[in-house]
Order: sequence, then structure tokens, then C-alpha cells
Amino acid sequence: VQLAESGGGLVQAGGSLRLACAISGGTFHMYTMGWFRQAPGKEREFVAAVRWGGDLTYSADSVKGRFTISRDNAKNTVYLQMNNLKSEDTAVYYCAAAYGDPRTTNDYPYWGQGTQVTVSS
Repeated sequence: VQLAESGGGLVQAGGSLRLACAISGGTFHMYTMGWFRQAPGKEREFVAAVRWGGDLTYSADSVKGRFTISRDNAKNTVYLQMNNLKSEDTAVYYCAAAYGDPRTTNDYPYWGQGTQVTVSS
């Protein structure tokens, strides 16, 4: 199973970016897909997840109302639409995949390489 993120970059505060994560191998529609981020000197933290059926999504409080996770099972791709970006959103963003209903970071066995998001103030 391989995951590849794209869409990161440099954006001004208040701007938007859309991240994409394409997965190959495995059975995409059976995975719960998650987005995580890690800022310099900080631990990796949960951002958002979408359940394998697409019927449930979860978001961290810090991004609620600004970030939206979605998935396209026909394209084996999960997206993270990020609006009203803030400087504190600067981090490397990772997508991850897991069967079933993962509860913690360690429950995700498959990870991408990450994409850098930098928000300038």
C-alpha cells in the first residue's frame, strides 16, 4: 500500500489550499483515511479523518469550520480542503490509512511521505 500526498505549498494567512492523497494497492474503499500534521519540535497530531464508508468525518477542534476532509473512492483519493489558514497551521501534513475505525495515530499502519504547508503571516 502506497500513499502520495500533493498540494502543499506556501500561502498567506487567510488563504486556502487543497491537499490530495492518492493511494495505490490495497482496497481503498475499505480504509478509514486520516490527515495528520507535524510542526517543528512538536508531536504529530490528528487533523481529520473520514470513515471508510464516507458517512462519518472527524476533525480536530483546532480546524473545525476551516478544514474539510472528503474522499473520492472512484479515484482512490482523499482530500483536505483548508480555508482561512493561520500561521499555526504550518506543518508537514501526512495522510494515513487504516482498516476499520482507528482511534489513535498508532492505529494507522500506512503513511505517506508528507507535504509541507507553510502559512505566512
